[in-house]
Amino acid sequence: MVKRGRWAQHPELLLARSRNGVVRVADLESLEMPSKTIYSRCLPGGPWQRLLPGIVLLHDQKPTSTELVTAALLYSGAEAMLTGLEACRLHGLRPSALPDAPGLHLLIPHGRKVRSVGFVTTERTVRLPSPNTRDGVPLAPLIRATTDAVRRLTDPLVSEELLVEAIQQGRCHPKALLRELDHGTQRGTAVPRRLLTDWVDIRSMAESRAKVLSRRLKTPPSHWNAELFDASGRYLGRPDAWWDDVGLVWEIDSFDFHFRRAGYQRTLDRNTRYAKSGIVVVQTLPSQLLEDPAAVLTDLTTAWQIAASRPRPQVRLATAA
Repeated sequence: MVKRGRWAQHPELLLARSRNGVVRVADLESLEMPSKTIYSRCLPGGPWQRLLPGIVLLHDQKPTSTELVTAALLYSGAEAMLTGLEACRLHGLRPSALPDAPGLHLLIPHGRKVRSVGFVTTERTVRLPSPNTRDGVPLAPLIRATTDAVRRLTDPLVSEELLVEAIQQGRCHPKALLRELDHGTQRGTAVPRRLLTDWVDIRSMAESRAKVLSRRLKTPPSHWNAELFDASGRYLGRPDAWWDDVGLVWEIDSFDFHFRRAGYQRTLDRNTRYAKSGIVVVQTLPSQLLEDPAAVLTDLTTAWQIAASRPRPQVRLATAA
């Protein structure tokens, strides 16, 4: 039994009972620390701070993300796991594809009643998955974490970028994400469901990835999937992206055209029509969008500068999507 007051001379006892400097009030009381002392130490100007009901951080500085996650897990209890945006982040999705999370979302067993409070949203579920553990943190599988995140996002563009990132890493298939959406609440699923239905076709997936990447350009495309005709009315093509001000085309070509004679010939014919009309063309493989997006952006920027340095070709736009 730890003697009363011993914790004051031996702070290592407190750290030993904590996790990442976060500790339950019940564990402090087990060291015979009076609740009055705990309360006073968490007052403004004190050496500690209260993060959640019954959860204390053993310093007074701004909590780190690791400390907040630890506090949320301690508060939510056994079998709780992190899901949503922070889980996606810890799964390794690119930070640039993730918006700032306003709080932490945790899944808990349906039979447990732990209320949402502060920066923690708890969700009781009868479909509690087996967690993936990263650095000691139990995470909902990426498919579940991603769908839990997009259900709560209000900006369709942000939802699109998050879904694209999860799929392009090769870790989530659109069909698997759709199945997960079907099993959970339907609230907030209209936009992600529409996107994922389109992306079952990998061609559409690559184009969506290109759209997300193009937002990082100083001058993004003016049109997508627009039909182009030359001055005489001859059909030129329907490029994935078109810069109408300078006459620049961007085509996201699949691997098929390398191996299938008919597809390869169509690509040659298309590019020949573009060249005869004076159009500058950038061709990108879907794999490049994921593996080297910086190089793709450099190619597009350079091509735009070249296209802008000469007179715009006599090309007219028929329809734009």
